[in-house]
Amino acid sequence: MSDLAGKGIIVTGATRGIGRAIALEAARCGANVAFNYARSDAQAAELKEELSACGVKAMAFKADVGDLKAAREMVNAVKKEFGAIDGLVNNAGLTRDKLLVMMTEEDWSEVLRVNLTGAFNFARAAAFIMMKAKRGAILNVTSVSGLSGMAGQVNYSASKAGLIGMTKAMAKELGRMGVRVNALALGFIETDMTAALPEANRKAALEMIPLGRFGSVADVAPAAAFLLSDAAAYITGAVVQIDGGLAM
Repeated sequence: MSDLAGKGIIVTGATRGIGRAIALEAARCGANVAFNYARSDAQAAELKEELSACGVKAMAFKADVGDLKAAREMVNAVKKEFGAIDGLVNNAGLTRDKLLVMMTEEDWSEVLRVNLTGAFNFARAAAFIMMKAKRGAILNVTSVSGLSGMAGQVNYSASKAGLIGMTKAMAKELGRMGVRVNALALGFIETDMTAALPEANRKAALEMIPLGRFGSVADVAPAAAFLLSDAAAYITGAVVQIDGGLAM
């Protein structure tokens, strides 16, 4: 288990799936965890209670990642409560899958606004604090869709490819200030999003995965905790694939 004792960690989009698993793993590793969410107050309250049960501080914010002002306000509130922001996980994301010729301007702009601009907003807000402290780790949750592209996901693939470029550029900018930036490129992970796939699509996807199974959030969360921890102190600019070999 990675040691995050006493560290202040922010996870965006954490009430479900991958974000929730990462938030809970960080808390189990001793981190104080703050998270934002978009809709369900009940899910947020449940997660906050589970995080607190780990013996750490927990904060929940109903905030739109696409709003830079909201991101700044959340980051500053977390800094005030936790005393430091040692890690940021840009996990919030959505899909609006359609073929290019059927995709609307709103389908395009909303996916980019949440998946890419949202990550920029939180990274920008947190970077000021991390640079001043001369330490910190930013982890961007991207996808193999951003590495190889997926039909029907022009908007999503573009946003996730953008996160990969952003990760590498930020790693080069912030490294001299002691701030590390990495990314997780995920394949098919069992969440609400993959559960909605038609059975024929699930079968076709499984046939493309060398390990022959979908991943679980338990395959992702420990890797995220490791990259946030001091055990990964010499890793920056990396894009770690957790995809069962899908994008080889």
